[in-house]
Amino acid sequence: MKSMNQKRVAAVTLGCKLNYAETSAILDMIVSQGWSLSTIEDGADLIIVHTCAVTGQAEQKSRQQIRKIIRKNPGSRVAVIGCYAQLDPVRLSAIEGVSLVLGTTDKFDCGSYVDDPEVDRQVPLVKVSSVRDLETAMPASSMLCTPEKGRTRAFLKIQDGCSYGCAYCTIPNIRGRSRSVPLSRVIERAERIAGAGYREIVLTGVNIADYRDGRTGFAGLLKSLEKVDVGRIRIGSVEPDLLDEEVIATVAASRKIMPHFHLPLQSGSDAILKAMGRHYDTRAYHERFMKAVEAIPGCGIGADVMTGYPGEGEREFEEMYRFLEALPAAYLHVFTCSVRPGTALSRQVTGRELPVVPHAVAADRASKLSGLAAKKERRFASSFIGKELRVLFEEGGENGEGTVTWSGYSGNYLRVGVEAAAGSGSTRMKGAEHAVLVEGFGEGLLLRGRLLS
Repeated sequence: MKSMNQKRVAAVTLGCKLNYAETSAILDMIVSQGWSLSTIEDGADLIIVHTCAVTGQAEQKSRQQIRKIIRKNPGSRVAVIGCYAQLDPVRLSAIEGVSLVLGTTDKFDCGSYVDDPEVDRQVPLVKVSSVRDLETAMPASSMLCTPEKGRTRAFLKIQDGCSYGCAYCTIPNIRGRSRSVPLSRVIERAERIAGAGYREIVLTGVNIADYRDGRTGFAGLLKSLEKVDVGRIRIGSVEPDLLDEEVIATVAASRKIMPHFHLPLQSGSDAILKAMGRHYDTRAYHERFMKAVEAIPGCGIGADVMTGYPGEGEREFEEMYRFLEALPAAYLHVFTCSVRPGTALSRQVTGRELPVVPHAVAADRASKLSGLAAKKERRFASSFIGKELRVLFEEGGENGEGTVTWSGYSGNYLRVGVEAAAGSGSTRMKGAEHAVLVEGFGEGLLLRGRLLS
């Protein structure tokens, strides 16, 4: 029974899955110190806002969220942590009502600051350590595995940082260079996830396929994880140059590793890819993409696509559009370029080496790509109508007709819904994997089907 005096902590996470994994790890540590988990709606003594700084829009969203939380929770202390806190602690600490600002590595010590008498609403406590010394070190607390959506899925952090140095990217300045969690710790935590009843492990990191522990690379890690008693293993974003034949063959031969990759493209113009400092051209990207599609039945591959990169003219945009049009992608994440401080691109723009694309032009191009993305997503999903998919169900909601609509994801990351009779039997759908015959589309791009098992 919880003490009436037990302090409560809540969190809001913005940005990538890695942020979500780390937020849960931080909350686990604070709870282990005697705090109880709460929500912003129910009230909390401490509210943690885990920020993102991958784009200017992400920073703006972080500031808006922080101010909104402070307005609605005048009696709470607010801790702002993560990438944006690392990049611009001065601006964040100037927001009235912020009590604590912790950078990329300092956030894992959040628990040691929550009762610090120096932490108040008048003078924020700011701790932002340099990431220069993080090439080989990784805080042990950042390696914890964390859950998502009850006992259905859990994140497993295997890697952090990036050594690629793409011209537009600020991540190396925020998270440091690439470093990996030792294999023994990865396996240990994967076994804990399986033992706790989670059905799917999602591998997280900044550049996970850059994993290296001694002689063990990413493919070796995947093979080791296959021995863990868990139903599904899902791979996150993989850099195109690291999706090699061994990785593809490992996934193709596996019954546990899901047939799904997120393969960031960024641009379909070779000139822009070169300016970005990417490690491939369109020919190499297409080759890796098609090898995976051809080797892995039903493989769903999504891509990040950036438009409005300085120097991108009509010719370069047209090249990208045509390249994407011919690519059998399952989905596209479209966004406009945001010039980040401290990057090579920022220096090039400041020095007028590259012309900036007008906002209206970039927005128009993003709109065109979003239209293409919607067509590709529907085309990929429709190719599975009339076919059987294995779906791991996560969420259910009554529809007012004595039935519950349950939804979840197939191995190739298609969202599928089915109807089940309301009642005690329906509750067993959550966290269960069933065969589903896909019969058509439901709302939006949700596929609908009927249970076969």
